[in-house]
Amino acid sequence: MADFYRALVKILRANGYTLIRSGRGSHEIWYCSANGRHVTVPRSTKSRHTANDVLKQAGLEKAF
Repeated sequence: MADFYRALVKILRANGYTLIRSGRGSHEIWYCSANGRHVTVPRSTKSRHTANDVLKQAGLEKAF
């Protein structure tokens, strides 16, 4: 099964998101000062549907 975490983080960083802090369990909180959005990213993102949902919450287009 593919791991989408690294690719997801690369896309978020390219769009101005920065890691704020670790969340509960295996989650991270990312923030973009340009649009003021917070996004929760699970470090164990194994599903393309979950990865695309994170991108949708970030206001970005689907990539997977």
